[in-house]
Amino acid sequence: MKTGKLTNETLGRVVLNHIDQVRDDILVRPAVGEDCAAIEFGDLACVITTDPITGSNSNLGNLAVNVCVNDIASSGAVPAGLMLTVLCPEDTKTEAIEAILQDANRAASEIGVEIIGGHTELTSAVNRIIVSATAIGKVEKDKLIQTKGAVPGDYLYMTKVAGLEGTAIIASDKRQALLEVLSNKELSTAQEFFEQVSVLKEGLIGADIGVSAMHDATEGGVLGAIHELCTAGNVGCRLKSEKIKIHPVTQKICDHFHIDPLKLIASGSMIMAVNPERAGDLERAFKEAEVSFSKVGTITKEKEMRLYFGDPSIEEVFDVIPAPEADELYKVI
Repeated sequence: MKTGKLTNETLGRVVLNHIDQVRDDILVRPAVGEDCAAIEFGDLACVITTDPITGSNSNLGNLAVNVCVNDIASSGAVPAGLMLTVLCPEDTKTEAIEAILQDANRAASEIGVEIIGGHTELTSAVNRIIVSATAIGKVEKDKLIQTKGAVPGDYLYMTKVAGLEGTAIIASDKRQALLEVLSNKELSTAQEFFEQVSVLKEGLIGADIGVSAMHDATEGGVLGAIHELCTAGNVGCRLKSEKIKIHPVTQKICDHFHIDPLKLIASGSMIMAVNPERAGDLERAFKEAEVSFSKVGTITKEKEMRLYFGDPSIEEVFDVIPAPEADELYKVI
């Protein structure tokens, strides 16, 4: 198997197929594309998710908090608490652990979430620090949003730009290698993308507008997130490549390492499907909140997922979007 998340096919065969359904109060169960579980508590749903940070040596606390909370945001829920598990090699200094927790606490405080517990240990089982976070949120049961909610005719939107998290990680961990292709200003710009990896603002906007589905773009990048959203909803899509925004610095980094920015881990970008009648409200809300966005395509009844290039009224040139495999980040890090 390749480094990174299991492929969707393998996930279904060796993991999901072996999980029994035994309770009536589970609202959202594990499935391809569904990053959160939800449990019924009266009129409320408790939303839970978990994520490890394994692809970065930088900003571990910030990433652990925001990547995990982003999943809560994609369900339309308000995040409340976080638990962190920090596994460290046996020679780790206390200063390194303290720095990670300070970074995590700052990130959590900025978005109004509290770190409510966890576990920290030194162990020979790891060769570098691994931080895993579990986030808990709540939402009214009838306002819970699932990845599988997209329906044919919905517009597809993405916020910000492709490959945000991957760009920041590569710029930090491969800074010396990039000095030959990027200026110091460009490198700083790329590293500052760490400060844009939260999609909580977008998630709350989507919940307020009543979007059909949301999915934050993590491993597999923007195309991976869209593929998972469509797979979960048993639908297809038609995307316009020129509408998917890529920052020039991201493009330079990806060109240098010969990787695809649309398949690069992209925490900070939220993918949303919305009924056309609500699209105007969504765009106005994004503008008022100063969230950059782009309408990148539409959901189709036909299940094929197509990425179009150029003007389809002249000539239909497209690629079929494949199921996500190992993230492009692992070709570099």
